[in-house]
This record gives sequence, C-alpha cells and structure tokens, in this order.
Amino acid sequence: MKDIAFVLYPGFTVLDMVGPLQVLSALPAFAPEYRVVVLGEGKSPVPTDTPLGVLASHTFDEVPEPYAVFLPGGTVPTITAMADEQLLARIRSMAEHAEIVGSVCTGSLILGAAGLLEGRRATTHWMCRDLLAKFGATPVAERWVRDGKVLTGAGVSAGIDLALHLVQELAGEEIARQVQLMIEYDPQPPLGGIDWTEVDIAARRPLLDGWLHAGLADHPKLLSELIGS
Repeated sequence: MKDIAFVLYPGFTVLDMVGPLQVLSALPAFAPEYRVVVLGEGKSPVPTDTPLGVLASHTFDEVPEPYAVFLPGGTVPTITAMADEQLLARIRSMAEHAEIVGSVCTGSLILGAAGLLEGRRATTHWMCRDLLAKFGATPVAERWVRDGKVLTGAGVSAGIDLALHLVQELAGEEIARQVQLMIEYDPQPPLGGIDWTEVDIAARRPLLDGWLHAGLADHPKLLSELIGS
C-alpha cells in the first residue's frame, strides 16, 4: 500500500489541505495500490483558520513511512510551526523514506525549516516567496514546481492544480481528466484572473513581518534570520 499522507498541525489553512485531499482521494478508485490518509499526533480535532476542526484518520506512529507526504500552509500558526521541533522531526523522518515530499502555500516554509529545500526550486504563497531563499531554495513564481521528489504549490487554490498534476503523474492523463471533471474544476472567477503586474509584493511586507514577529516571538534567532536583521 502506497500511503499519500496529509499532515495536520494547529491553525493551518483548511483549503490548502482539503483541495488536494479531495483530488487525491479519487485516486484509489483507479489505482487501488494508493491510500490517502490524514496524519496527526493524536485523533482529537485539530483547529484550522476557520471554525472547522479536522480529525486525523491516523497518527504519525501508525503511518511512519508514507509514499508521499504533504504540508498545508497558513499564516501565523504556520510561522509558529516552523519552530516546532517535534513536527519538524516527524517531517524529516517521513521525508527520508517518501518518494514525494510536498506542500501547498506556506507549507513550503515548514519544509524549508526542516532542511528539505536546500538547493531546490520551490514556490509558495506570493507574499512569502522570497523567504524560500532563506532556506537555500530558489524561489519560483509558478503554480506548482517539481524538483526531484519535492513538489511545492503556490497559494491555497494552487493545491488543486498540484494534486491534478500528481494524479496525472501517478495514473495517467485520462484519469486526471476524469477527476477534474468529477469535481467540476473549471475556474471562472467572477472578477477574472489576477493581474500580477498590479500586485505590489513589497507593499505587503509589513503584514508578513507582523506574521513573523507574532509566530516566532519565542524564537528570536529564527526570526532574525528570516527578517534579515
């Protein structure tokens, strides 16, 4: 059995996990050698950045060596998770054996903090992209990026794109198209696409710095490394 595991930690952005989880949960119907699981330290509800709590299907100890492991992102709680040595140790251990190590949005910052992005191309939420360089990665402005066994997605909704790409890689284009059709993934946002030429990333830096200060208040060394002072 090849387990595709999603990792829970307090305060993550729920769509970062649920989007790709929905896509990949269709995979076992076409390729029964795969199983999708959600991992946590225990099986009590884990809070998200919405009123919804999420329960793990399995503990880390029950699935210690998944085939693939994915980290969702978030805001301040994700910044805090970057300094959670217990969580980082879990990720490093799983990544050592996994064929695919992935993230959605700022989940890549946790991968970076775990030392898994050194020398790799990677992406994350546009507002945090430059932070990837602090972990030895090369930031890339793409919806998803594959570098070796590391697969990173940009902000929130990009997790669906990443997951469809992975279904195509594991089971073929026709099955990926069937999954896309079944979830009716045909984005037509009412305000149109994002005009990235109008996005001033530097102007959002104070907000990001606020997240960093709030999330790493008890970890001044890491905070200093990330804010560059």
